[in-house]
Amino acid sequence: MSGQDAPAEEPRSRVSVTRWAADLAMGGRFAVTGGRESWARTIMTAVGVGLGVALLLLASSVPAAYELRGERSDRRAALGFAVDPKPGPDTIRLGQANTTYRDQDIDGLVMAPDGDSPPKPPGIGHLPHPGQMWVSPALKKLLDSDDGKLLRDRFPYRTIGTISHDGLSGPSDLRYYAGITHKTFDRTGSDYRIDRWGTKNVGKPEPLNPALLLLIIVGCVVLLLPVLIFIATAARFGGERRDRRLAALRLVGADIHMTRRIAAGESLFGSLLGLAVGTGLFLLTREIIGGIEVWGISFFASDIVPSTPLALAVAVAVPASAVIVTLVALRGIAIEPLGVVRNATPKRRRLWWRLLLPLLGMALLLPLAGGFGSGSGGGDMKAYQAAAGAVLVLVGTTSLLPWVVEAVVERFGGRGSVPWQLATRRLQLSSGTAARAVSGITVAVAGALALQMLFTSVQAEDATSTGQDPTRAQLMVNVPVANGTQAHDAFDRYRTTKGVRALLGVTEDYISDVHHSKDDPSSVPEEAITVADCPSLREVIRINSCKNGDVFLVDSPSYYGEGAGFAKPGAQANLAYHDDGTPDLRKKKLWTIPHSARKVKPRQDPGGGERTGIFATPGAFDVADLPDPEASAMIRLDPKVPDGVEYVRNASAVLSPTIDVLRLTSTEQSDEFTVIRKALFIGATATLLLIGASMIVTTLEQLRDRRRLLSVLVAFGTRRTTLSWSVLWQTAVPVVLGLALSIAGGLALGVMLLKMVGQPLAVDWTGLATMTGVGGGVILLVTLVSLPPLWRMMRPEGLRTE
Repeated sequence: MSGQDAPAEEPRSRVSVTRWAADLAMGGRFAVTGGRESWARTIMTAVGVGLGVALLLLASSVPAAYELRGERSDRRAALGFAVDPKPGPDTIRLGQANTTYRDQDIDGLVMAPDGDSPPKPPGIGHLPHPGQMWVSPALKKLLDSDDGKLLRDRFPYRTIGTISHDGLSGPSDLRYYAGITHKTFDRTGSDYRIDRWGTKNVGKPEPLNPALLLLIIVGCVVLLLPVLIFIATAARFGGERRDRRLAALRLVGADIHMTRRIAAGESLFGSLLGLAVGTGLFLLTREIIGGIEVWGISFFASDIVPSTPLALAVAVAVPASAVIVTLVALRGIAIEPLGVVRNATPKRRRLWWRLLLPLLGMALLLPLAGGFGSGSGGGDMKAYQAAAGAVLVLVGTTSLLPWVVEAVVERFGGRGSVPWQLATRRLQLSSGTAARAVSGITVAVAGALALQMLFTSVQAEDATSTGQDPTRAQLMVNVPVANGTQAHDAFDRYRTTKGVRALLGVTEDYISDVHHSKDDPSSVPEEAITVADCPSLREVIRINSCKNGDVFLVDSPSYYGEGAGFAKPGAQANLAYHDDGTPDLRKKKLWTIPHSARKVKPRQDPGGGERTGIFATPGAFDVADLPDPEASAMIRLDPKVPDGVEYVRNASAVLSPTIDVLRLTSTEQSDEFTVIRKALFIGATATLLLIGASMIVTTLEQLRDRRRLLSVLVAFGTRRTTLSWSVLWQTAVPVVLGLALSIAGGLALGVMLLKMVGQPLAVDWTGLATMTGVGGGVILLVTLVSLPPLWRMMRPEGLRTE
């Protein structure tokens, strides 16, 4: 019957819900009682569906997980106010003491209560006394490890306990609370007071950048579509064996519609079992996630809770899709009492509706070109429209794959090696199965390519130049000091620190004009003065020659106000200041600018700043005379010392617990972009793992269907290497076609996304090559994994039959 057309459909009669339920239940019983092969097919379906369900449940848990993580971060926030509350029994004095250890950020606060009933942060039993600290479990583990030996020198506190779950955003948080005295706060340089913890009075956050919002939308579409496609593919496992059993049902009187409902019942049982398997995998993965950190993000296991509406949608959609996909798949098969007409001449696949899907997607995206996220309103509708357009383009690209595979393989002739002929003949007989196996990787690569183009554009737009020059200095430290002597001592400490090759230290303060006509100290003209040695001065002003004792002048810009720039060679300045920072008009301390002072031009320092005013060497001005100086150290590291920056941070912690050591970099990106990038990478990793697992399950199912044929070929003398190469070619042909199609679809979608955010066309060829290589690598890995089962199925035992 293989050369005949399928018989005409039997007339359809109205079927009650009870009849549907009975037929589906019968199919479920066949799935359980149909012997070892039925159980094997059911288990494969359950595993395939379970993998998809687990990832869908994880995806539906992401919003709640981030919300719970954010709520804990908000409750522990210690934000200062525009006006600090007055010291009292219910206030606490705080200082930010964040640090970094080998690219790991550590959040810290030093604190001292003002009274008997200060507020305490969530997660600790009581406030730490001076010399004590609470640490997060992850930080305690790091401090106790051999890797944390250098970090322990940075904390002169005794650990008295660990911060509980309520005070951490995730299990990998590195955080501590340390107690210090009020006297120690006097050398922190910056401190503030609060009377409560949390962010209740913080305003609404700014809306997300439209390009970043589009990146999130497309990322979710790209990550979830392969999951849905795989679930639909898994519901079709084992079609050939199932059809023979359905033919027996036709022989005992069942009509063709009843047999299809029974077949749908078998798939329904497998999908329901897959729901159970997926739930189990989700619960197992949930516990594993609680102990790992991916790209700096971690969640507690209790945070991974699926959204109830989304979980219900998964529970309903997965079994429903199994039934629908099975009914649709059986429409092209004539199940007769004497056998199954599966290999009849199939109808040619229609192209028009496959082209219609991507065209509709482009039609939805085209009106958003240049206007996504603009202030014209309809933000939610635009987001839904963008998501729908991306889905249609990607689904349309995938739906074109079966037509392309069929159109290409039917042109293969009988030429070539034996493995090639075996592979091409198999593809000609069953190109749809091969295309479905590759559909997941096709949509993933197409979406990832479009996402890569958008990501590269957004990254270039989001990255801003800092103006810093890490080639001149790698670190910059602002040291809180009370006088010039402390600044000199701080620079000496840094110079003797291990890993420091050179130090450029400048000490800054203000001096006031002596010749003024007003008695109001706030109206007296002032000028900045910077004291540093010649090598340091060359980094902040443009000078040709310099020796100790020289003074240089840089004109202040006119926007500094009237009287700015009073400093001239021979002019006198007042060094006396009150504690509140205003000039002391009664107790004057005079200093005369040398007549040899030269005017020069400013130069950006390694940190990107530009200074004006008076620049003096230590021989011309005693730094100890500065009333309220600020010390800045620009540090060059010795590249031969791998942990040089850590030694500098340890030295800074001795000077003050709140010193921030800034690592100079030429560009920086917003925190929003960094978080989105990490989340997309996590999702892409999970999706690639699912695609690899799904292809393994699909390939094994295809090999099981062909077990007897493989045994017959081996029995007639076909070499196993020939069959192995045929499997590789059979996989490679649709993969190559799928990758070519995904590149075309991905480029088209990427161009539309760039137009939507108003960015110029830019193709990341490196990313394109990487994604194509990853797609091909996944298929090669799947083929290698399938070879051992293939060799086992080619044994003579496969010839046995009943």
